[in-house]
Amino acid sequence: MPDAIPFNRLKAETAPKSDASTEELLAFERMLADLSARFANVPADKVELEIRVVQAILLKFLGFDRCTFAEFQDDESIVVLSSTAVEGVDATPLGPLPAQLDWFVARLRAGEMLAVQNPIYDLPAEAVGEAEYFRRTGMHSHLSIPFRIGGRIIGAVAFSAFRSTRPWPDDLIARLTLVGEVFAHAVSRKREHEKLLKAMAEIKILKDRLERENAYLKEAAQVRPPQGMVGKSPRFLSVLEDIGHVAQTGSTVLLLGETGTGKEVLAQAIHDASARKDRPMIKVNCAALPAALIESELFGREKGAFTGALARQAGRFEIADGSTIFLDEVGELPLELQPKLLRVLQEGEFERLGGSRTIKVDARVIAATNKPLAQAVNEGRFREDLFYRLNVFPIEVPPLRERREDIPLLSWTFVKEFSNSMGKAIEEIADDSMAALLAYPWPGNVRELRNVIERAMILSRGPTLQIKLVHPALRPHANTAGTLEEAERDHILRVLERCGWRIRGSNAAAEQLGVKPTTLESRIKKLGLFQRQ
Repeated sequence: MPDAIPFNRLKAETAPKSDASTEELLAFERMLADLSARFANVPADKVELEIRVVQAILLKFLGFDRCTFAEFQDDESIVVLSSTAVEGVDATPLGPLPAQLDWFVARLRAGEMLAVQNPIYDLPAEAVGEAEYFRRTGMHSHLSIPFRIGGRIIGAVAFSAFRSTRPWPDDLIARLTLVGEVFAHAVSRKREHEKLLKAMAEIKILKDRLERENAYLKEAAQVRPPQGMVGKSPRFLSVLEDIGHVAQTGSTVLLLGETGTGKEVLAQAIHDASARKDRPMIKVNCAALPAALIESELFGREKGAFTGALARQAGRFEIADGSTIFLDEVGELPLELQPKLLRVLQEGEFERLGGSRTIKVDARVIAATNKPLAQAVNEGRFREDLFYRLNVFPIEVPPLRERREDIPLLSWTFVKEFSNSMGKAIEEIADDSMAALLAYPWPGNVRELRNVIERAMILSRGPTLQIKLVHPALRPHANTAGTLEEAERDHILRVLERCGWRIRGSNAAAEQLGVKPTTLESRIKKLGLFQRQ
């Protein structure tokens, strides 16, 4: 018997011989040709149905009691896809084969044909589970033929006899092998079709995501990004150290600080240092969106969700799937939407406005606020549970007046930026201008400083940048203690004391203040400053 299993113990005198008549063989050949034609153009979603029809034809034509078709999975388990049996015989249950048939499955996986005419003689001692299966089901004879597609074993077709013992002649096995190959090619075509559909669906998802990201980036490109990721003050260096610690995690970050301190820049820095950096960070200003639109902007909407919703729209959380979403001014989020944000933080899921389908996302949240959220919680304007969810890793961003030693470095950063865009070469900042910048309280922080430098660059006509502080926006506020000169005097005195009154040299007072040593000495004399004994 070709490919017969080595453990076949049938006696030579009882070995089956082919006694099929010429008419029977021709009839089988015609049936096989008809089967091949049936499967040539069968739609992918009709393959299993067509296999069941053919199984019924085979049972009637060949006199078997059960025909079963099974497929190997990626984990090497075998799953029954289709089984048909005559009346009085149970079909093989669909799904994975019982675990006790592991010997049988291992032989098929190795590509061995299994021909059992009588289990007493044909099953080896180690096939304990298989012998019990024969006894329990009343099966007399069984034939399983594995088949290959592209050199890989992908499944098997099996024929069983329950009412009497059946021999398995060589010519019958050869023809049944052809039947199994017809089944296998049909299923293989279906699997390739399914892979193609899956790939097309994934491409559509990626295409839709790319279109959403492109639309978002096109909109974001119209907004000039803020600057300010430079500094050498101890407080700002501590912030950068915190960013370095949290960036590589997926933890939620809450940035706290006044308007204009550079919270968005810091959020971008966290994203750029994270494993999500290959996708754009999605930004949402909760204070800039009308309360009626913020839900659809964050979570998306279905067509017809409200008047004017003419098409489905993905929300910012969907766009941020696999990336980072920055919620600026999160304290302005309406109270009625806060539970929905809490659910995203806890479960990573939500529904679009006007929809019922749950959408799962993996978006890291970085939030920012210039208001004390703890106070808002006490006043009932912000949910306490949401506050604790956001407050996993809080970072306090210092105002510019508390990091004055960074003002010269920031000023020159902005000067270089505008020099490139405006085509103006600036060699120095006037000493009196730098002194005034150092003395000003900067209620608008880094953003205000940038605007001041930009205005001065527009008006500049030479290599020395002159910054006029007479502009109303630069005048000290009424609640600022003392005059501009007093503020300048206090700041210079603090820097001098921090440097031990060392004026010249690396990291000395003149360098920290961004002025020439001679200019600083002149200011010290004019302001009447002296070293305390």
